[in-house]
Amino acid sequence: MPHIQQLDRHVSELIAAGEVVERPASVVKELVENAIDAGSSAVVVEIQRGGMGLIRVTDNGCGIAPAELPTAFLRHATSKLRTGEDLGRIGTLGFRGEALAAIAAVSRVEICTREKGADAGARLRLEGGTPGAVEETGAAEGTTISVRDLFFNTPARLKFMRKDSAETAAVAGLMQHLALSHPDISFKFIKDGTEALHTPGDGRLDSTIYASLGRDFARSLIPVSGRGGEVAVEGFVTKPLMGRGSRSMQVFFVNGRFIKSQLLTAAVEEGYRNQIMKGKFPGCVLCVTLPVTAVDVNVHPAKTQVKFAREREVFDAVYHTVLDCLDADGAPRSAAPQASQTLTAPARQDFFKTMDAATFRAQQTGGEKKPAASQTPSAVRGWNTERPAASVRMADILPPKPARGPALGSAPASAVTRQTEEAKREGTVFGGSHAPVKDSAPAAQARPAVQAQPSRPVPSPAPAPVQTALYPEAKAAAESTRTERPFVPAIPQPRTGEDLPGQQTLDKAEAPWRMVGEVLHTYIICESAQGEVWLIDKHAAHERVNFDRLMASHEPPMQQMLLRPVAAELGREDAALLLEHLDTLESLGFSCEDFGGDTVLVRQIPADLDASDVTATLEELAQKLRSGRSSEEKREALLHTMACKASIKGGWTSDPAELRVLVEKVQRGEVKYCPHGRPVAVKLTKYQIEKMFGRA
Repeated sequence: MPHIQQLDRHVSELIAAGEVVERPASVVKELVENAIDAGSSAVVVEIQRGGMGLIRVTDNGCGIAPAELPTAFLRHATSKLRTGEDLGRIGTLGFRGEALAAIAAVSRVEICTREKGADAGARLRLEGGTPGAVEETGAAEGTTISVRDLFFNTPARLKFMRKDSAETAAVAGLMQHLALSHPDISFKFIKDGTEALHTPGDGRLDSTIYASLGRDFARSLIPVSGRGGEVAVEGFVTKPLMGRGSRSMQVFFVNGRFIKSQLLTAAVEEGYRNQIMKGKFPGCVLCVTLPVTAVDVNVHPAKTQVKFAREREVFDAVYHTVLDCLDADGAPRSAAPQASQTLTAPARQDFFKTMDAATFRAQQTGGEKKPAASQTPSAVRGWNTERPAASVRMADILPPKPARGPALGSAPASAVTRQTEEAKREGTVFGGSHAPVKDSAPAAQARPAVQAQPSRPVPSPAPAPVQTALYPEAKAAAESTRTERPFVPAIPQPRTGEDLPGQQTLDKAEAPWRMVGEVLHTYIICESAQGEVWLIDKHAAHERVNFDRLMASHEPPMQQMLLRPVAAELGREDAALLLEHLDTLESLGFSCEDFGGDTVLVRQIPADLDASDVTATLEELAQKLRSGRSSEEKREALLHTMACKASIKGGWTSDPAELRVLVEKVQRGEVKYCPHGRPVAVKLTKYQIEKMFGRA
């Protein structure tokens, strides 16, 4: 039987550090929260190599007395609690007194601090939790703490760290949340010498959202404000049409503390019920304020989860605040104007006139006066309404052509012109068969037709025109002798019952089912030979077909190069996660690269995917990468998303041939369930239908 003994102090400190310090972002969280509790108005955070090389936090708070510096790095040493009753009314971000001790146990720490009004500052260095001597030094008012070589003495923890880009993204996401929780403090975040975040600290939440989460997200928000009992809710939520593919942009604060709460998430999404597209999630930045005695923040080591004393009251306050805001945003902004205040346009008299033919001819010949200029809208606008009469011919306006004599050996111009006009009226022009041209002048038929008598024959590839207007009997004889050329196809068609040489015609067996049609642009109706009626969900069936094809293929799907690359704005953690799995995205047909901040630039996408679905698809892929366990499970989850996005959607108009292919696969038993487990088809027997109508 093993003996019980007390752990070594160093081992116990490493265990305690493992509960508080998981990664560089955990160190930044503890240090920045201490800076906020110190009453700072400006906080600067610098990191190198994702925080593994250096983490430096500088604030202008109250500072630490030199004599208390060694005590600050002892376990359970804090200035925020005095008695046990204080645990029931915690109003600060930090209170346990374990953060500095845990950080110092797994890194090399240097702290420089100066109290307000003090003449000089103090410096203290620690390595692996062992403190040195306190030294007097020059320093600005406030505190600067530097953490280097994180986990240098715990190789077991060091090997589980992710790439520098992923750790940097985690710190950046944390800084966003901290900045949003305190808009009255100016936060600056510098990564590897480059400024990535800088908030104004003007106390306005909207300006902090703009600086932290970007312009596009800030423009999609509407303000909310409400109260239920002792619970006050303020902040911003996205418009229903601006739903996102994941919950990564849902940010909640309780008494200035960033938390993750399923209760608040459910309350917000319940407020959007029946107002947001299925599969989309609202984004929000909500600040919940309630008495400190009504919330317990001492339920999680990282203090990211809380417990409410009256959960129902908190749920109702958030739900009704969001619902009232959405209802007010969808209502008309102002009442409709009264009928007496409505401006009416002048009547458009005589703009489109209706008259008979006799009135029109009388107008053109001057038999009726034109309507007065004051009666037309053109006169009201000051336009010139005087136009030339319609009886004026173009020949009277255009200048006359210069007279030219007939060419040598040609017929007189007047005779050739009359011959051509007569041939046009009969539908034959120089032996061609064109559509007959109607003469607009009725008097043209009364002109004498004079046959042209050329002095010498003019070569022509076609026979001379037959003057059918002069000789009707010649027209009848020409039509009787005209023969149609038989149509000869370019590819000889086999006669009935014959096959082309080397080919064999296979008679396609008639399918034992009949596709009746489609209803609601979503469900296919099919009748089988056994008298059964099938309702087939075309989206679910097509999704299963795509999923089976992607699972069976060992090659990347066909890609399409985008003419205009898509800049997908995601959350910082989602963007970092996708950039960490670029090889996985490449196997799915995506070609992505880092575009800075929380944006991923997409240059190639799978051929089956529409460019408008790129951002939503990447958001879902990031969610699947985060939740999947093994590599095979992650691949299946990613292919689920790809198959869903590439499938035809319910409500789309589909080609009957496309629907017939889906029906064939369902009737053959190849497709039964969609990748999410939903049924693809529902069967109604003849007995069930007759029973509905009372016939059975």
